[in-house]
Amino acid sequence: MKNHYFCVMEKYQNQYRIPSARASWWNYAAESAYFITICTYERECFLGNVIEDEMILSEIGIIVLREWMNTFNMRPDMNIQQGEFVVMPNHFHAIVVIGENEYNRQITSSNSFSPQSNNLAAIVRGFKSAVTHQAKSIHSAFAWQTRFYDHIIRNDTEYQRIAEYIVNNPTKWSEDQFYAK
Repeated sequence: MKNHYFCVMEKYQNQYRIPSARASWWNYAAESAYFITICTYERECFLGNVIEDEMILSEIGIIVLREWMNTFNMRPDMNIQQGEFVVMPNHFHAIVVIGENEYNRQITSSNSFSPQSNNLAAIVRGFKSAVTHQAKSIHSAFAWQTRFYDHIIRNDTEYQRIAEYIVNNPTKWSEDQFYAK
């Protein structure tokens, strides 16, 4: 039997909405390292296959790789750095580091929240959009799940543990929670 996840729907302006999965106490423009996971819609294996513990990218998987690398060139104003990442058959794991920049310099002193165009969600949104635009020409059914998972990395030990998990993900594919037979 499948696990089903139910969320409590909240009302905003008298309309139901799904509450955010983001930590409400955190500003996602803040200078920090973040672990993200982005899944394909219904965990469809559009991005390639793991064969003998090695990830073999499909044409769409190559687009994912190229667009992730391009993400860091497109946002020099955000001072983002690439950490470990891996493209898997139906999901993508990455560490992205947001450094000090013009959008987050005032966060610690004023505890203000920045515009939604210069934060982690904006990075992911731009990446997903660029991939989707190109992938649709290869496979019209390609889509990402609407949300993504994130984790704020709090120290070097945690960073190393997550980095190791990412790097070893293809060798552990058959045990992965996203594994699709």
